[in-house]
Amino acid sequence: MTTLPTTLDPASPDYSSARAAMLAKLTELDAEHAKALAGGGEKYTTRHHDRGKLLARERIELLLDPDTPFLELSPLAAWGSEYAVGAAMVTGIGTVEGTECLITANDPTVRGGASNPWTLKKAFRAHEIALANRLPCISLVESGGADLPSQKEIFIPGGALFRDITRLSAAGIPTVSVVFGNSTAGGAYVPGMSDHVVMIKEQSKVFLGGPPLVKMATGEESDDESLGGAEMHARTSGLADYFALDEYDAIRQARRVVARLNHRKAHPGPAAALPVPPKYDHDELLGIVPSDLRTPFDPREVIARIVDASDFDEFKPLYGTSLVTGWAELHGYPIGILANAQGVLFSAESQKAAQFIQLANQRDIPLLFLHNTTGYMVGKEYEQGGIIKHGAMMINAVSNSRVPHLSVLLGASYGAGHYGMCGRAYDPRFLFAWPSAKSAVMGPQQLAGVLSIVARASATAKGQPYDDEADAALRAMVEQQIESESLPMFLSGRLYDDGVIDPRDTRTVLGLCLSAIHTAPVEGARGGFGVFRM
Repeated sequence: MTTLPTTLDPASPDYSSARAAMLAKLTELDAEHAKALAGGGEKYTTRHHDRGKLLARERIELLLDPDTPFLELSPLAAWGSEYAVGAAMVTGIGTVEGTECLITANDPTVRGGASNPWTLKKAFRAHEIALANRLPCISLVESGGADLPSQKEIFIPGGALFRDITRLSAAGIPTVSVVFGNSTAGGAYVPGMSDHVVMIKEQSKVFLGGPPLVKMATGEESDDESLGGAEMHARTSGLADYFALDEYDAIRQARRVVARLNHRKAHPGPAAALPVPPKYDHDELLGIVPSDLRTPFDPREVIARIVDASDFDEFKPLYGTSLVTGWAELHGYPIGILANAQGVLFSAESQKAAQFIQLANQRDIPLLFLHNTTGYMVGKEYEQGGIIKHGAMMINAVSNSRVPHLSVLLGASYGAGHYGMCGRAYDPRFLFAWPSAKSAVMGPQQLAGVLSIVARASATAKGQPYDDEADAALRAMVEQQIESESLPMFLSGRLYDDGVIDPRDTRTVLGLCLSAIHTAPVEGARGGFGVFRM
């Protein structure tokens, strides 16, 4: 065993400052999460309860096995947009009858559960996760269909929602729909495409066209029950496989459906029933990342507080020292870790990363990327030394690696360094951010400075005077814009991550992800990498 030492001093001013800054960010994060939990607000949640209905998260809680965790995904979807935080849908991973499942639930307290553009993006991301990790998908449906004022952004891409459900089924991944209320118009295809459908007496309403539309289209008089009620679908159309008397009975029957799926994990759980926890207190993770991300920190202090027994075997510790690589276990699962140490990636770090990623693929070991990078080094010396081809080598390895990747943004994640460390565009199975994280094409000051230099050079080329006062105002405006657009809540609102997490929860979140990942086969690439420019 190679136990990582620590030099972190919780009594130091630097630690206290970093901890205070992180706690302040967590307070802001809690306030935004509370908005998602509130759904449509007290008025609509009370109305929903008064109708004898459960809220979306109450339904999920009853569906899950008692005392098991639920890893909620994308809770801040739509943050900063005109739509409610959470995007009128709850998604996440939980255990039902001993089977890890991907669960989606419409929130009917937010505009009747109608789907807006961010609801679609959130649902698409959930289906990606279900497909990649072979997780049975359970849809708790109660939606009025598309949010009509935004139909231009929903109708065309929205068809992929139904395509995804049937593709999951075609891949042998079970799909289950439990209809708690309306599932009308296009929404009728959610249960229509699912393998198993549960409907509730005098509550489920599933039809392509409601009574008013039928009257206008055909002149026929009808009502909700004869057109799309649960009893009609159970007795006549055959769309309902199970007829429930109320919501509790529907959830009970859904659990029994999952119990009979015979869905098995590709890999059994870890050999150790109770993995050894880290040697150091996870609460100390709050004080590791400085409030000023230009100040470097040692990622080994993070690794020591998330991996089993703080046991870490470092790979090439004396070479490419601004990137830490090595092997560990987390909740009993083997992992390879790549973590930025000094922010900048040089040629040596890039080559080291590429070799390490190939080794992980040979051993079928998932990779964890811990981000704190300003990108690849620039300058004449480094360009002549081959930084482009060496950075491309690292990105090539990340792109063509087949073992599952997990990414956590701890601090900065700028420029092509974000790509090389497996940012969202490189399809990590899961990507989370700490409240301290920032991500953009470059830092706000650098970006504003580049624009200023270009504008000044343009004025000089044209023989025009340069307005320094206007330049200062422009730089200030650009810095403020880029700063706000690089913050984790902004990025999470656009689903560029799967959630912003409390650093103290990192080990638990990653453990849940690793367990979900091992439902599908974990197999590395045996060759198949693009040409490495040497």
